[in-house]
Amino acid sequence: MTTLKNTLHDSNNGLDYTLVNDHYLPNLTAAAPAEQHPTGRWGRLHKMYLKEHHPIRYNQLLLSGELGSYLAKLDKQAEEQLALIIRQMQEAEGVDEALKAADQLEWVRRMNSIRNRAEKIIQKELIFI
Repeated sequence: MTTLKNTLHDSNNGLDYTLVNDHYLPNLTAAAPAEQHPTGRWGRLHKMYLKEHHPIRYNQLLLSGELGSYLAKLDKQAEEQLALIIRQMQEAEGVDEALKAADQLEWVRRMNSIRNRAEKIIQKELIFI
């Protein structure tokens, strides 16, 4: 009976293999992210969407170590776009400080409506694509 080497190197693909029980498994490691990026609401939503609907893209980003920066960049972009859309809708619909002073409940109702519609736009155009 021959004994198997604990490690092997395959010159064809450049991978090293380690003996585990009776099988050689490749020595694979995921790239460590260079720095941690905070991920907000939009980044978390997009991450869940990628996991469920685009698992190959998700795994590519995860294994390359780019997932954190990608999600942080998308989150920042979504927040900026949301603020811009809300501001534009406020101007178009005449929701201003004068309305707030005159009728606070009406102002809150309109602002909630504007925010909900703006969030749906962000979800459709940036998050769930």
